[in-house]
Amino acid sequence: MSRRCELTGKAVLSGHLVSHSNRKTKRKFLPNLCNVTLQSDTLQRSVRLRISANALRSVEHRGGLDAFLAKAKGEELSSNALTIKREIEKKLAAAS
Repeated sequence: MSRRCELTGKAVLSGHLVSHSNRKTKRKFLPNLCNVTLQSDTLQRSVRLRISANALRSVEHRGGLDAFLAKAKGEELSSNALTIKREIEKKLAAAS
């Protein structure tokens, strides 16, 4: 399982741990990933995703998973999230 957010694409970054004497040693900056279950209003089912805490706040701010995926770019999304986005778009197109 990769350390990458399924919705925003946030991943591990590398950098330096700098001591008081200014010595630099390599370190990793890990994203704050959470296993969450989000409800899709359009699909009438729940979806399990591994997303960052920042993405969870963004989903809530935009008004749910459906609204977030409608605005999200396809390059940032994982394959799992991309299939969910396509399912939502098909259901909305069939309804209208």
